[in-house]
Amino acid sequence: MPHPHLPPPYPPPPERAAELRRKFAEEARAERPDLSALCLLIGAAADGSLDETGIDTAQLELDRLAGELPYRPGGPRAWAEAVQRLLGGCYAFHGTPGDYQRLESSLLHEVLRRRRGLPILLSVVWLEVARRAGAPVYGVALPGHFVVGFGAAREQVLADPFEGGRVLTGTDAELLVVGATGAPLDPAVLEPAPPLEVVQRVLNNIRAWAAARPERSDVALWAVELALLVPSHPARLRYERGQLLVQRGEFVSGAAELDAYAELIEVVDEPAARKVREQAHTARAMLN
Repeated sequence: MPHPHLPPPYPPPPERAAELRRKFAEEARAERPDLSALCLLIGAAADGSLDETGIDTAQLELDRLAGELPYRPGGPRAWAEAVQRLLGGCYAFHGTPGDYQRLESSLLHEVLRRRRGLPILLSVVWLEVARRAGAPVYGVALPGHFVVGFGAAREQVLADPFEGGRVLTGTDAELLVVGATGAPLDPAVLEPAPPLEVVQRVLNNIRAWAAARPERSDVALWAVELALLVPSHPARLRYERGQLLVQRGEFVSGAAELDAYAELIEVVDEPAARKVREQAHTARAMLN
């Protein structure tokens, strides 16, 4: 239901939300998880107006864009430049500082519509379009700034979709990392990022957006619930979910989640587990 005091997108009704969680869990546990499918399911969890037809339309748009790339343009650099010309040039996909303030910047269907978004979502567009066209492409999770890589390690070419797909030199990548973290570039971060790592980072961004807006605890809750469905998720997400439920007045289920988390960490950190149990006790007391 649209909330009278909050801007769109409005989340789907509970039954649809449960169906989306089921589909997301199934895809996340598949042998080869489909990155675009997972990102579109995240979009549907955020935006009740995105139905199955809308999801199919977004996938067809990725196919259509891929069909506009030249056939085997050459090595990694030729691929990077071809995708830059198409997506950054012809279609003007890029990002601006203001995009960090919008939830839509983390939703793939909205990024395809607006041609604007966060670095990681623009990178998903680059990845999915280039992959469909047969490019040797993958995500590269630079600290604080996601980019895409083309080609094997020895001939790797990096491109920054946030900057319209600008092809990066070694120095550019160094400067991006130093700017974001103050630390030098660790060559290990240039490794391909697996799809589920990309998805967790997308959900982290949504949770960070919602954390800065306490009135959007609804967004924080569905984002943490999806993140819990990704295999090998951090245990601390259980704690975050418990806190959110309590914050939203769901004291019994929140306290149960906090107790479950306390049980998980008791073996490694008994004092922390005791504190969490006290929080669960406080939450239950709020019912009286």
